[in-house]
Amino acid sequence: MDDLIPLLVIVGPTAVGKTALSLEIADALNGEIVSADSRLLYIGMDIGTAKPNNAELAQVPHHLIDVTTPDKPWSLAQYKDVAMQTIADIYQRGKLPMLVGGTGQYVRALLEGWTIPPQPSDPALRETLEMRLAADDGLADLVSDLTSRDPDSASIVDLQNPRRVIRALEVCISSGQKFSELRRKEPPPYKVMQLGLMRPRPELHERIELRVDMMLDAGLLDEIQALLDAGYRWSLPAMSGLGYRQFRPYFDGEQSLDEAIEIAKRDTRRFVRRQANWFSPTNSDIEWRHPDEIDVAQLLASIRQRLDLKSKTNS
Repeated sequence: MDDLIPLLVIVGPTAVGKTALSLEIADALNGEIVSADSRLLYIGMDIGTAKPNNAELAQVPHHLIDVTTPDKPWSLAQYKDVAMQTIADIYQRGKLPMLVGGTGQYVRALLEGWTIPPQPSDPALRETLEMRLAADDGLADLVSDLTSRDPDSASIVDLQNPRRVIRALEVCISSGQKFSELRRKEPPPYKVMQLGLMRPRPELHERIELRVDMMLDAGLLDEIQALLDAGYRWSLPAMSGLGYRQFRPYFDGEQSLDEAIEIAKRDTRRFVRRQANWFSPTNSDIEWRHPDEIDVAQLLASIRQRLDLKSKTNS
């Protein structure tokens, strides 16, 4: 246990308030934040991803934000490898590593020590699956296929993310094995405290409505247009992410802006419900709190005790 790296993990659904609390804790405990949000990897995708602003990024060191361009997606294996190296480096410099975000697959891969399936990409099969995706109801067809072949993977893969569905199917078909069975686990080198933030659903939905409106006021449509002008196609995984793909019909002249906004809000609410598959309120490993009801002084004392920070970091 003495060799384990202390790791504070803050999880919870979109719009719950993770950023504000993580900054306060990092300030108090000499922490550095490692993003566990797949959408924050991309340069130029700031507003639609609710990326921390410049003041927030300057307040506390952040990692794994703006590390690639929208046309060069990272694999889960790539994220896991870099995140582990980053966490180790933060600790070696006497700081507290903090993993913060809402991408459950990223968090679980690190905390459960997933060994990512080594199955190489099959270009011909990938092309066939992408052709199926392009057909009417293509994503629904692929989801149905994955559910039939590997129900366990279908229960945890983001079924609204075509890239993840296609990758899971590609592994199943190429290897002849279930994607879920190819994942092995090795004990991770961390002493973990998981803090989960949660709000009642009506309250969270109200915050989602406000967040989408604020994104539009901040220039979301201009950001999307700039991405398109830079040559990033709607077919890219990054451009098909939440907060962007919902506005494609508007940009294509097929839908009014008001309709696109309502769909963006609806899809965000649905995404939050899917996040519960990764961050369940019944998970006893996660200490669940309402962000507005936290006694920060007591929480900081609990973190110091649980992670033995006095002897582990220069806090």
